[in-house]
Amino acid sequence: MDARKGNIYEILNGNKQFLIPNYQRFYSWDMEQCKRLWNDIVEMQKKGKAGHFVGSIVNIAEQAMPTGVQKYMIIDGQQRMTTLTLLLLALRDYAIRNPEDNTINSKRIDNMLLKNEYENGDERYKLLLTETDRDILMRLVEEKPIAVDTQSRILDNYKFFSGKIADLELSPAQVYESIGKLQIVNITLDRTIDDAQAIFESLNSTGKELSESDLIRNYVLMGLEPNEQNYVYDHLWRPMELLFEYKTQGSAMDRFFRDYLTMKITRIPKQDRVYEEFKTYHLNCEFATIRELCKDIYTYATYYTDMVFRRSSHSTLKSLYEDINDLRMEVSYPFLLKVHHDYEEGLIHVDELCEIIRLCISYVFRRSICEIPTNSLNKTFATLRNEIKTDDYVNSIKAFFVLRDDYKEFPDDDKFEKAFVSRDVYNMRSRNFLLSHLENYKNKAPIIIENFTIEHIMPQNPKLSMEWQQELGPTWKDVQKTYLHTIGNLTLTAYNSEMSDNPFMVKMDMEGGFKESALRLNAYLVKLTEWNEQRIKERAKILADKAKEIWEFPEMTNTELAPYRVKEKPAERYSIDTYDVNVFTKTLFDVLDRRVRNLSPNVKREFKKLYVAYKLDTNFVDIFFQKQRLRISVNMKFDDVIDPNGICRDITGLGRWGNGDVELYMEHTSDVDQVMAIIEQSYKQQADE
Repeated sequence: MDARKGNIYEILNGNKQFLIPNYQRFYSWDMEQCKRLWNDIVEMQKKGKAGHFVGSIVNIAEQAMPTGVQKYMIIDGQQRMTTLTLLLLALRDYAIRNPEDNTINSKRIDNMLLKNEYENGDERYKLLLTETDRDILMRLVEEKPIAVDTQSRILDNYKFFSGKIADLELSPAQVYESIGKLQIVNITLDRTIDDAQAIFESLNSTGKELSESDLIRNYVLMGLEPNEQNYVYDHLWRPMELLFEYKTQGSAMDRFFRDYLTMKITRIPKQDRVYEEFKTYHLNCEFATIRELCKDIYTYATYYTDMVFRRSSHSTLKSLYEDINDLRMEVSYPFLLKVHHDYEEGLIHVDELCEIIRLCISYVFRRSICEIPTNSLNKTFATLRNEIKTDDYVNSIKAFFVLRDDYKEFPDDDKFEKAFVSRDVYNMRSRNFLLSHLENYKNKAPIIIENFTIEHIMPQNPKLSMEWQQELGPTWKDVQKTYLHTIGNLTLTAYNSEMSDNPFMVKMDMEGGFKESALRLNAYLVKLTEWNEQRIKERAKILADKAKEIWEFPEMTNTELAPYRVKEKPAERYSIDTYDVNVFTKTLFDVLDRRVRNLSPNVKREFKKLYVAYKLDTNFVDIFFQKQRLRISVNMKFDDVIDPNGICRDITGLGRWGNGDVELYMEHTSDVDQVMAIIEQSYKQQADE
């Protein structure tokens, strides 16, 4: 390893070329980082500083050739090296456009720092980026035109530096001098001695801006032989990257790899552990080679980006992808990746694929209307693939939802309608989704909801006019409070400001009023001459019936359901009377039971033969009755529990009844707060999984 302190001029000068290997990420510095570099340059110059350290460049020297260009493969430092090259380009171009300013020699910058003057082809360029950015940088170096709609950080940052130089905050000569003061440590590795991959990982082990997908890319490509690396990059990895839209490519790919792994292992990797989980998956996966693995990744990335970016030539699928995005149903992606793959494999038809997607949309939307907490949805969709029976594909998924009676339930029509008519729709995140579907369902002339605003038929103003008070009756305040933001009182209009707080019949007959409206949402209104509690409830019922048709509950016959019903053995029914309970322990239990069940509506209590269990997906705490106290078994590893009061006991390996390695006791009602502090840890651990 050879480490030398210098500047960008010394590093670039000479017949040499720095290459960014395929396994490196694309150029990712944004405007803020360029602003910081520029401010450092300005401050250094104005304060007369001798220098400013900007970091290191780590590279491997390729085998030296007797003639031609000496090449260096950059392992770390491409971001700062590319950014300094863009600054030099901006400075060169300023000198070309302003020949009267002879303080900067554009040809010197061009032939010593940007190009190898006497070389041809790719070897002509001092810096050769990955394919994502290569052409843009080459065009800038060669002063070739670039399409006006091109999206590139390379181009954005070049324009930033060009603007700063043109502003003349520093003279061009001062800028050139300051660039030379930027200190860089140039580290050149010996290919025969130094382990490039180990060095790369150590450089980035502190999370130095590299995303999880960047690390995966490096892991996949870096260890391949050059020919195989080029093939995998050109035919699989690069085409996969191009599926993702440029502006959000990095973050979207991070999410994709997490969802891809979730689909494969039916377990959700932690966000900052996706790279580590990927390495473990690779070592145990069904693919014999990296090429096969990357082919699989590319295949699933196609399904993923179709959903995320709403791409499909099939109109129904495209519409469903739009619904998924509007509802922000990212939790469903791991399951839907599996379903899309099975569709491509011919296990289901496109109509069945659409039916399954609709089922998932209805499931998520109905639960949202019923205000069922969403923290279990990611785990539900992560494991749902395990419920699929390939010989009865759609019915097996339907049956899973129909038979849920726990916190994973699919609200039936009665629960959905009851919540739908009373829900505060106006303050829901998905209110536009709801209203647009009520309007556009089976409508051959659908509206664009963004062209309308939401209208409260009964106004929001707490000081209602006398006309409105008379319209609503003596309990008008209660009526307004109860129904104001509910679906029965909401519609769409292009005349919101004109309608204002006007009486109902004024809104009806005015220009652009309800009577002139062609909206289906207003079809009921045009028949009326009054607006009151009864009319709001009637309209809500009409819209609820329509909503049940749009977001259907999966219907199955008993015959279809029969294979999926769990055939339980006749079992004893247990209750609180099953246990040896006295007045004192019953009091302790009632206090603790109330607190545990108040953690969430999703908490399910079960009376077992020996203890009372509380569960989400599985038990998080069990309660045993003793003569003068409650014994409590908490389902956690003992080392994971936070116990400031020292009330927990490690029962790892002791073979006690109950779940988990943590045991504690409740002897007085005053103990409930510190006992709940331990139980809540187990509850949250399970709820967050």
